[in-house]
Amino acid sequence: MAPTASQVSKESAEVTTDSFVKVLAESSNLKSVPTQFTYSNDSKGSYSDSIPIIDFSQLTSENPHQRSKALQELAKACEEWGFFVLINHGIPETLLKAIIDASLEFLSCRTMISGGTKPKARRIPSNPHRSVITTANHKIHLWRDFVKSYVHPEFHCPEKPQTLRDIVFEFSEKTRSVTRKLLQGISENLELEQGYMDEALKLDSCFQLYAANFYPPCPQPDQAIGLPPHTDHGLLTFLIHNGVAGLQIQHNGEWFNTNSPQNSILVNTADHLEIFSNGRYKSVKHRAVVNSEATRISVVMANGAAPDAVVAPAAPLVERDGRALYRPMKFIEYVETMLSNRLQGKGNLECLKIEEDE
Repeated sequence: MAPTASQVSKESAEVTTDSFVKVLAESSNLKSVPTQFTYSNDSKGSYSDSIPIIDFSQLTSENPHQRSKALQELAKACEEWGFFVLINHGIPETLLKAIIDASLEFLSCRTMISGGTKPKARRIPSNPHRSVITTANHKIHLWRDFVKSYVHPEFHCPEKPQTLRDIVFEFSEKTRSVTRKLLQGISENLELEQGYMDEALKLDSCFQLYAANFYPPCPQPDQAIGLPPHTDHGLLTFLIHNGVAGLQIQHNGEWFNTNSPQNSILVNTADHLEIFSNGRYKSVKHRAVVNSEATRISVVMANGAAPDAVVAPAAPLVERDGRALYRPMKFIEYVETMLSNRLQGKGNLECLKIEEDE
């Protein structure tokens, strides 16, 4: 039986407690990547001037010409890239900096040690998955430390420091408002009736997950990975970072480095938007690569349907297309299934695809 939203909320946050990459990376005698972290990869990415930039102020403008242009750009970004850089979004730059700083402080405090003893982490309710992937029955540790919490429709966050809780709560509210406006534009581009998406996905009780990832310098960046190629559950994922590059997205089979101006938000379309749009908008694969020079920290807010919403291709789109391309599934069941098989690419989404001969 799938867990209820209430049950999930009681197991809604996770911190890594068995090992800390930060401590390992700061070791004076670390010259190479330990065996358990070995993940050979070509972390080089191309650069492109074509990565979409969406001006949120134009999308919400009362000027019909500006808004129409922004809607067209949003549709193109979702269809061709599954990714865009959001500017002029209205979230204060001070808040973006504050959540980066507070997340970094929390993650740094957890790894303070003396005399080589194992650090003690603040215990909070945890999910069963760890920061590892399994390939050919071999577990590979990821070059990152992280904290993760479900923050809506019920708010859960490490109890201390209070500053982090307050900032995460405010960031959750601000990003939720921006998400709803973006989804209104996406719904309009899909030619759905006003309010259809809100009702079908129960967006008043939308699911949000906050995560902060800490990627310290790595002595052999081509022998370790921060996060391997994967897609996200949910509708839209927001990401900000401390200015150190590392996020790469896959486009037409090629990996691209992401560049983002100060105070912008990186947004990618996720699995449930692909399902809801009946395949019109693709959930884009992305990865986090590491470097040998500087620490990278990213803060993510994943935005999805309500936990108890059954996500399926929108009925009007199915009628236009002649058939549904995906099976329906309760949102929280999808999330829990995906988290229990963490970082296995698009496996979960592939399982819901309906083949033509079925």
